[in-house]
Amino acid sequence: MTVADEKTQLRVGRLVKAHGLKGALKLELYTDDPEGRFAPGSTFTLQVPESSPWHGKPLTVREFRWMNSHPVAFFQGVDDRDAAEGLVRAILWIDQPIDAPSGDDDAWYDHQLVGLSVVRDGDVIGRVARVDHLPAHDLLVVTPHGTEDEVLVPFVSQIVPEVDIASGRVVVTPPPGLFEELADDGATGDAAASDPSD
Repeated sequence: MTVADEKTQLRVGRLVKAHGLKGALKLELYTDDPEGRFAPGSTFTLQVPESSPWHGKPLTVREFRWMNSHPVAFFQGVDDRDAAEGLVRAILWIDQPIDAPSGDDDAWYDHQLVGLSVVRDGDVIGRVARVDHLPAHDLLVVTPHGTEDEVLVPFVSQIVPEVDIASGRVVVTPPPGLFEELADDGATGDAAASDPSD
C-alpha cells in the first residue's frame, strides 16, 4: 500500500443533545465546513462505548439544518427521540487519505501532531507523544525533556493558541503548575522555583 492509499481519521463533530421528537441531534462542530461534512449521504464512524448498540456501526446523514443558530442533523435509522438519546456524546469521524489536507483551519490529524516540539515562553519544553480524544475535548499528551513523565494538556485554544505544522511546533500557555509539578518532584523548593532564564 502506498502512502497515498493509506487512510486516517478526522474528527468532525460530537452529538451533544437530542432535539425534538423525530430523532434530530444537536451537534458540536469540529469543522469549518459543516454543510459539506454533513451533506445528506455523508457517513461517519462512531466513537461510542462498546456497550452501545451503535458500536461498530456507521451513521449516515439524512438531513442537516440550522435551528436557532444551532447545527442539527437527522440520521438514517434514528427516527425518534429515544434513538437519538442513545447517540448523545458520540464522536463522529471520517476516513481521509493520510496525506490529504484536513480542509479545516483548526483541525489536524493525530499523526501531524505527534512528535511536534512543545514551546512555552519561547523555549522548547518537550514533545507531543500522542493525542487522547475525550468527549469534552482532546488532550495533547506531552513528554517534557529529560523525563519519561507525561503531562496532559487540554487541546483548547486558550492553552494551545498556535499549531504550526510547517515549523514542527505547538505553542502552549499552560496554567501555573501544569508542568512545574514535574520539576518539583525530587527537587527542593528553591531549585524548583529558580528560573535559569533569569
